[in-house]
Formats: sequence, C-alpha cells, structure tokens
Amino acid sequence: MSVLASYAQTPIGSPDDLVVRHAPLVKRIAGHLLGRLPSSVQADDLVQAGLIGLLEAARNYDANHGASFETYAGIRIRGAMLDEIRRNNWAPRSVFRKARQVSDAMRKVENRLGRDAHDYEVAEELGVPISDYHRLLQQARGHNLFSIDDVGEGDLVQEGGPSPLENLQKHDFKRSLAKAIGCLPEREQLVLSLYYDEELNLREIGEVLGVSESRVSQIHSQAVLRLQSRMSTWLAV
Repeated sequence: MSVLASYAQTPIGSPDDLVVRHAPLVKRIAGHLLGRLPSSVQADDLVQAGLIGLLEAARNYDANHGASFETYAGIRIRGAMLDEIRRNNWAPRSVFRKARQVSDAMRKVENRLGRDAHDYEVAEELGVPISDYHRLLQQARGHNLFSIDDVGEGDLVQEGGPSPLENLQKHDFKRSLAKAIGCLPEREQLVLSLYYDEELNLREIGEVLGVSESRVSQIHSQAVLRLQSRMSTWLAV
C-alpha cells in the first residue's frame, strides 16, 4: 500500500485527511520546480521530499496563525524539495561557475552602458557566439533556484520570531528585490510574473508568448542572472 493510500480511511479534518486531500499539491509543486532543474533530477525524488513536507505541515498546522492550510503546506512542501535539491547538489560545479561568469559579464556591460544588457552584448563580453550564450543560459537553469522562491517564506514557517534587525534586513531585501524586478526588461518581468505569480510552467508560458519552451527557459535564466548581478551586494555573488 502506498504512503497516501494508507491514509484513505482516516476521519475528515484529521492531519492524515489533510495529507490525502492535498497530495496533488505535492505533484504540482514538483512539476513547477522541475522546469528549472537539470534533467538528472528525478520527479520521484522531489515528490518523496514533498510528501514529507506535507506530513510535517499536517502535524504542525495551526489555523490561529492566519494562513490557510494550502498556503502553509505549499511553503513546507516547496521548502522540503529545495532542501532535497541542496542536499544532493544536483547541479555540477561547472554550472555554478558558468552562471557566475554570465552574471559578471552582465554587470560589466550594464555598468559600462548604463542600461539593460542585450543578449548579443553579454555574448560579446564573454567572447562567445550568441548560440553558445543561449546554451549557457539553458545549462544555468536551476543553478540558483532559491533566490526568488525563498523570499518571504520564512515569515510563515519560523518557530521563533525574528529579531527587529532581521525583520529590517528582510524588509530591505524584499524592497530591493522588488525594485530590481521592476527594472528588468519587460519580457523578463512577464516571464517571472507568469512563472512565480500565475504558476504557469515553461510550456504554458511559451504558448502565451508564442515562443518555444527552451526560449522561455533562456529568458527565465537570463532574468534570474540579471537579478543576481543587480543584487550582488545581498546575494554575495
């Protein structure tokens, strides 16, 4: 009998029932994350980690804290999956090195020109053909998955309250991140909005924009790397 099937006969409203009713949320979040991860990452590994997060959410949920169970569980599930990714370090070291090179090149071009760097300009700064640059963006997906997903989630899952200094730092970071996102090229802003706010996957975003799924992946990677470049003082890039 599967982990979920073992809960099938439990009473409505119990933690076990919450697990059964919200199990589809685990697969949905896993599918959402997989779009930004190397092909070596297995969906089953993320689902297994997510189920553990869902079980913990069901045991620890307190409706008096104000958040709905689905919101709380979503945070726990995603957090468990991100922890699993971090533990296994699925992205090769070379991916992190290449992503840093792209981010550094973007920063140099934008500092020099005083505007958003275009694809071909970053490619020229790196000394590679535009096709190789796009390939780098594809390879870099998922290298820094946590820079956006983690923002703000601690507010709902911390057991103890943060200090006033931590609250101030978090507020300043969020404000700086929001400003940086607002200054991204329009298409990059749209991709991030559709992905993080509307929770569309890469294929669905491609249908909206009229481009291929791989092109959406490139735009997403470029947006994240551009943010990383502009938030370097916060992210220690």
